[in-house]
Amino acid sequence: MGTIQLTRTCWALVCLIAALPALADTRFNVRRMTRDDVPRGKGQCDIRLQIDDQVEVSVQGDRVFVHTLSGQDGRDDGSECNAPLPDRDLRGFNFEVLDSRSEIRLVEPPSDRNGGRAIVRIRDTPGGFGRYHFRLSWEMVEGGRRPESGEGDRRPDRGDSDRGDLRLVNAFWGAPGRGREVTRALQDRIRDGRLRVRATNEEMGFDPAVGQPKMLIVVFEFRGRRQEVRVREGDFLELP
Repeated sequence: MGTIQLTRTCWALVCLIAALPALADTRFNVRRMTRDDVPRGKGQCDIRLQIDDQVEVSVQGDRVFVHTLSGQDGRDDGSECNAPLPDRDLRGFNFEVLDSRSEIRLVEPPSDRNGGRAIVRIRDTPGGFGRYHFRLSWEMVEGGRRPESGEGDRRPDRGDSDRGDLRLVNAFWGAPGRGREVTRALQDRIRDGRLRVRATNEEMGFDPAVGQPKMLIVVFEFRGRRQEVRVREGDFLELP
């Protein structure tokens, strides 16, 4: 009887230990921003964290999930948003690092494909907790709704008909930790259902990371099938 009880106790301890890694994460809702210095028509989330070693941060809506890869659990350090990050049809997305003492980079921008999640990887090497502050910003639609055809900032389209079966879902130009969405700019260059553009600062109209190798990441749909392509700086993107 004692042996059975001991076995049960050991099994319970094993289950508890196995469950510990799942608990080594931080989740929180971002507080509403009270500052009024954000430009009109812009959505903005300032994510401030205390990080020890390595984590992966996922921002979705007004929620933040910090997955601990190694070290102690991350801590919120006053994160705030003036609006939740949209889960679809995101325009003008930008990622900016405002404070860090080691490595921080955007590994996946929000898109329809990933449910509107911005995924950021932080690697804090000095030891102990370090402060990290990154900003997500995007264009907001007036009144919280999407503009109808012919309204708002939609340009007269030369051609939805010219675009054929090709539709851009999301396009991002930059380097790890530095970049910006270029979906609209590439959409306007579709001709006769095809897109051909060279991945350069000149073609994109800006340099998001001076001196760093950059990449053009495009999520697109062609005849109902969603795909992703990554083009290194200097190479040509040709769709479909």
